[in-house]
Amino acid sequence: MSCAVTRSWSVSTSSFPRTQDFRAYTGCVRCPYCAADDDRVVDSRLAEDGSAIRRRRECSVCHQRFTTFERIDEVGVMVVKRSGERESFSRSKILSGVRAACKNRPVETETLESLVNGIEDIVRAAGRDVTSEEVGLATLNALRLVDDVAYVRFASVYKGFADASDFAREVGNLVKSTAPKSRA
Repeated sequence: MSCAVTRSWSVSTSSFPRTQDFRAYTGCVRCPYCAADDDRVVDSRLAEDGSAIRRRRECSVCHQRFTTFERIDEVGVMVVKRSGERESFSRSKILSGVRAACKNRPVETETLESLVNGIEDIVRAAGRDVTSEEVGLATLNALRLVDDVAYVRFASVYKGFADASDFAREVGNLVKSTAPKSRA
């Protein structure tokens, strides 16, 4: 199977004064093992709370299986940085920062993905340009609910801690805002 056009059809309606020829792209993906563009979908299911489709594919040449994800390519949200510079919202930047904060902590990868999905939903729900401060605060609030140590690690970078007193102040604020842990 080639990644070329698999079928075409014609549409003629009042909005199109003449018959338009539409071609469907098969959506082929190159095999990460042998780079062949001939594969078949073995399994498809919803992922990430229905915002993506996970597909298991099998290469027809080397018979290796691999996974792909389809996500909607939404209109990009712009993040306005402190310097006034504007850049596209990057989900991967948030994920890498959260992963760094949670390094060597007992936090599951699924939890991190869910956390980043929630932050992305908050940013997209704003429906406008957001500031880097809003993104940072949303990330801090989400991390506070997941892991206290990861929260302090992220806060130290995000807020630019200069010395130990900054850490002590933040830990003090964290202790004041969290309920005591029950002893079992």
